[in-house]
Amino acid sequence: MNVGFMILATLLVWLMTPGIAAFYAGFVPEKNVTKILFDSFMMFGVAGLLWIAVGYSMSFDGNSLGIIGKFDHMFLSGINLNALIGQTKLPTAVYLLFQMMFAILTPALFLGAIADNKIKFVISFVVLWSIFIYYPLVHMVWSSSGVLANMGILDFAGGTVIHINAGITALVLSNFLRKPYKPEEPAKGNDLWILLGTTLLWIGWYGFNAGSALGLNTQAIQAFFTTTIAPCAGLVTWIILEKIYKKRATLSGICTGAICGLVGITPGAGYVSVTGALLIGTVSAIGSFYFMNYLKYRLHLNDYLDIFGCHGVSGIIGSVATGLFATKSVNPNVINSGLLYGGGIKLLSLQLFGVVFTIILVAIIDVAIVKGLKKLFKNKVYSISDPIERDLLFIRE
Repeated sequence: MNVGFMILATLLVWLMTPGIAAFYAGFVPEKNVTKILFDSFMMFGVAGLLWIAVGYSMSFDGNSLGIIGKFDHMFLSGINLNALIGQTKLPTAVYLLFQMMFAILTPALFLGAIADNKIKFVISFVVLWSIFIYYPLVHMVWSSSGVLANMGILDFAGGTVIHINAGITALVLSNFLRKPYKPEEPAKGNDLWILLGTTLLWIGWYGFNAGSALGLNTQAIQAFFTTTIAPCAGLVTWIILEKIYKKRATLSGICTGAICGLVGITPGAGYVSVTGALLIGTVSAIGSFYFMNYLKYRLHLNDYLDIFGCHGVSGIIGSVATGLFATKSVNPNVINSGLLYGGGIKLLSLQLFGVVFTIILVAIIDVAIVKGLKKLFKNKVYSISDPIERDLLFIRE
């Protein structure tokens, strides 16, 4: 039963990559839609094969200082794919494929920040980012021998590893590779693309969060429940905020609010109660709304597609909120309950440390990778206006 459940969860997470492509395609200018779709779907090949080549081994096989795994099992050589792992006794092959979908999705989350960049730059960046940022973070947070996991930092399904990571990466890419900040009118969007993308993402998120319980158990059911409550709260919160501050609620707004709720609940999905999920979804939407509509303009930040505003801000809020709302009554694996459940300040302090550590690590390595690749490729933003000519050019490159 657990194997069947995890295969279903893997397929649901697979849906999220075309889901994020469709979601972003609804926000970008028409001339960038094809490139968004191309880059996102390309991750099945680039990030997928890289995960098989070195990613799984670096993330989960062996341990070096709690930071990274082994490098000596290229293309899974020497790994017994039938070996049973974890309390749910999953075959290694099933767990590997489930985690592979995460490795494919995460770069797709930030590629919208560089939708108009050359294909060789995109591939090179994703490869280096995966090796130097993603795989070490996966090992540190989700491997039983990882340094952050052993400290007691909680991340049920990817608040730090995926959402803060992708948000910070998008912020670095958009501010280092795009033209200097200037206020612009948003591109004319396509509401059907946005709604389709949101629907695929929300459905996929059930596999994303509930599947992270690694079996059909009480934590999976709780994660399924909280993954429903938080986006509902985020959606309603966004309606209220738009009505108050913009006088009109929009489809793109309520879809964004739902995504913020989903991002916010991800790190605590299997650790928090229904009440906690409702509050996390609400506060995540408030924080992201404030950043997207006010703070990024005050700070003169390029946040193309509001990737940091959604994934980064809500990921930070959700990760910190886990230190407030996590409780042993929901998940006995919680060693120290959150501050609001009588556990004191210890878990909150650990969650804050995990957030700050992730932000600093990702930002520093991202900047180093971008600077190195810019010198290597002399990367420039496209200025080609004709979409057919542009599409032919980026495919040739």
